[in-house]
Amino acid sequence: MKKKKKRSMADMEPTDSKGLCADIQTVPFSESQSDFPGQPYSVSVLKAGYCLPQTDGTFRADGTITLITGPRTILVDTGGPWDRSFLLTTLKKRGLEPGDIDVVVGTHGHSDHIGNLSLFPTAVMMVGYDVSEGDAYRPSRLAEGLAHTIDEHVYVSSLPQVSVVPCPGHTGQDVSVQVTGTSVGTVLVAGDLFECCSDEDSWRDLSMDTAVQQVSRQQALRTADVIIPGHGLPFRVLRK
Repeated sequence: MKKKKKRSMADMEPTDSKGLCADIQTVPFSESQSDFPGQPYSVSVLKAGYCLPQTDGTFRADGTITLITGPRTILVDTGGPWDRSFLLTTLKKRGLEPGDIDVVVGTHGHSDHIGNLSLFPTAVMMVGYDVSEGDAYRPSRLAEGLAHTIDEHVYVSSLPQVSVVPCPGHTGQDVSVQVTGTSVGTVLVAGDLFECCSDEDSWRDLSMDTAVQQVSRQQALRTADVIIPGHGLPFRVLRK
């Protein structure tokens, strides 16, 4: 299969010193603002991720865990293996057992984002560009840059509606989940496409392909009203 030609920095829209589109601002929500009701789907951040540098040069990190509820119940990222008890308890508080989860999306293959996939053996699994149910793998066009529809309101891909959309750069097969019709507009559960609201000093150091990720980030900023990043609080996108 031929590789697609990567866009160069010259192909991108003008950005400011932070690498944001020049006409866009981002504003973080408070810790208490983690639920975004909607119709037919609502989005809830079960756990905001973090990334904390340590004095010995290592860092501690955990990925954001997000629940999307509506006609189907969708979990986006499961945290690290150390989150197992937290995840089960938090779902139970919402009246959910692992078997109630219809779809689990892993935004990419790092251990702090897909550490608890085994809790959901009956769910449809979407990890990177793979879509499977049990040991049966389904075709998708994510690798071609096209969204994979979970529902007419939810997609998995590079950047569609409630769907899974491809947004490579941090790794070669990152995906985000886009949800329309919420009280705050279009919500994008972005994985590590964005580390946090103010990640301009860090995301490039963690990126496999900064030029491609920059394009993916700019697409997200043009499309989403709220972005849920991989290691921080949700933030609002304000376009001038």
